Amino acid sequence: MEQEPYQEIKHVAILAHPKLPEAMMEAQQIAAYLEAHGIRAVVGLINTEDMHRRVKGGEFDLLMALGGDGTMLRAGHLSASCSLPILGINLGHFGFLMEIRRQQWQEFLPRLLEGDYWLEQRMTLCAEQWRAAEKLGSWEVLNEVVVSRGQLVRPIKLHAYVDGRFLTTYVADALIASTPTGSTAYALAAGGPILPPELRNILLVPVAPHLSLDRAIVLAEGSSVSITIQTDHQAVFSVDGQVPVGMTEDERLDVHAGEHTVRFVRFQDPGYFYRNLTPHMNQNPSISQTR
Repeated sequence: MEQEPYQEIKHVAILAHPKLPEAMMEAQQIAAYLEAHGIRAVVGLINTEDMHRRVKGGEFDLLMALGGDGTMLRAGHLSASCSLPILGINLGHFGFLMEIRRQQWQEFLPRLLEGDYWLEQRMTLCAEQWRAAEKLGSWEVLNEVVVSRGQLVRPIKLHAYVDGRFLTTYVADALIASTPTGSTAYALAAGGPILPPELRNILLVPVAPHLSLDRAIVLAEGSSVSITIQTDHQAVFSVDGQVPVGMTEDERLDVHAGEHTVRFVRFQDPGYFYRNLTPHMNQNPSISQTR
């Protein structure tokens, strides 16, 4: 795996989950540590407009995200356009995307300041909503975009095209178009395969397909997919679990590799992904909370 040259860190944004009181307390302690070592640090919440403006303006050399995987997704959306590296510190339950567990930062920050880390490159997708020749909007995707039925418990019909060629018609609750990063999220729950994070493929996974193709498909690197809606009831799409956007019959969603790459700071060797798969699968927080 090709390594990027070391870049000195001088100015760090430390962004905390807004609903975790301990996240802000931890952020303040990290900031004090960095300031004591000559690094400027700014603490804020991940959802504030001022911090968004400063990050996108290129003010920082590194973004630290304190929370769970949802916080890392927000950080990825925030930092992708300016290629800002992200270090995730897990204060949530699962932490599949995070690098440092709770209370571990005292151990790893000296390595960060010494340049003893590498940057993992993760692809994004671009999802575009079209009505005939009119583009209604575009979204950057780090995990997945899901085209699904709305509130009515009835499947929708989805015509899927790959690189302009007809693939199949799905009759299903939903169709997931996922990055390799998203292969361990909703796509995995729907029965899809796990893809290594460094790949640049698109994964298609139907959800509850009815008498239609019921297997996940891994598209070749550089492929694009178009999904056209055919339904007489509500359909929506959602990007990375955000608020759904409504779709009407014959509208389509075009999905292809995004322009930007998200860069995660890693201290573990590149084989960490495979080594951590089983431990992550065995610590499902939804299961443990019911005991």
